[in-house]
Amino acid sequence: MSTNILKKENIELNKSLSTKEEAIRYVGGILNEQGYVDKAYIEEMLKREEITSTFMGNFVAIPHGTEDAKKSVNETGISVVTVPEGVDFGDGNIVKLLIGIAGKGNEHLEILSQIAIVCSEEENVEKLIQAETKEEVLQTFSEVE
Repeated sequence: MSTNILKKENIELNKSLSTKEEAIRYVGGILNEQGYVDKAYIEEMLKREEITSTFMGNFVAIPHGTEDAKKSVNETGISVVTVPEGVDFGDGNIVKLLIGIAGKGNEHLEILSQIAIVCSEEENVEKLIQAETKEEVLQTFSEVE
């Protein structure tokens, strides 16, 4: 995965987030602060969540914007946030690994497939949730090309 898409500044470890909305705003905020998206993208991420949950199973959620949000994307990027205590995404779905995505054009599809490869392995998800350094997160994702 390209170093511009995921860099140390996009990773936050051991956060405590109490609601799904707070969690989505947090991962979207990182994308905004790092210049990948305009602030409007965060609202589109929340709208997307209302349409259908971004909970993927295995303690993972991948918040991203609606189709309309594409105009708010400046550059493709992802943010990674670990929440070891978990945050409730509804219906008893607990999320401990949040991966926010912003993709230019159709680039998000390629990123989603790479994330799916990493997160389909329970041991990778556990390794990411337990990561003590941002380098460990970068290493886990860099193994996917």
